[in-house]
Amino acid sequence: MLEGIYAISDEKLTPYQKIFEMLELAIRGGISIFQLRDKTHKDNEIKQLCIELMDYCGQNNVLFVLNDRVELACEIKSKGLHIGKKDEIESYSMQELRGIRKDFCGVLGISCYGDLQLAQNAKEMRADYIAFGACFASPTKTQAKVIPLDLFQKVTDIKKCAIGGITPSNIHYLTKADMIACISSVWNGDIVQNIYNLKRNWKKESFNEML
Repeated sequence: MLEGIYAISDEKLTPYQKIFEMLELAIRGGISIFQLRDKTHKDNEIKQLCIELMDYCGQNNVLFVLNDRVELACEIKSKGLHIGKKDEIESYSMQELRGIRKDFCGVLGISCYGDLQLAQNAKEMRADYIAFGACFASPTKTQAKVIPLDLFQKVTDIKKCAIGGITPSNIHYLTKADMIACISSVWNGDIVQNIYNLKRNWKKESFNEML
């Protein structure tokens, strides 16, 4: 399950009145994972939506992941939870990560940005996958620092997700990633074709060109 194209929602690109229609197209295109990322609404405002999206993903053999909302993820028994920084600056402590792992029984992913120590912490507290990024300049997170791609070779024994600025024209540099997370490269334009293009161009043996 923890491999393939990982589509992340966006409040502008995937408005809630169209999100099921767009998700259906993404599933048709062949995504493996769908993450709901909402930085605006309160938990109680999106709880029912999360349940419905999780059910829909489950019916289509797609892993549903909730971004950052630990309490809500535990309450609805979300299949997946992804956590980054607890605010704009500070990362979760090892103790906090262990507490989250204890409370949440589903698939847990942790953003490690370009930090190998965070990746090691994630492994030690039994996260299911880590995410490194931004791999390239990102139109969604314009302030994100671009990481060296050899990080994907330096961490072993855990699934790795690449994120940040990934397009069909650069995805082939990411052969060492198990998952490719995208926002605009999935949702802008023809969703089915976008995913086809990403999958077609991935896993080409050009990784060393970027090192």
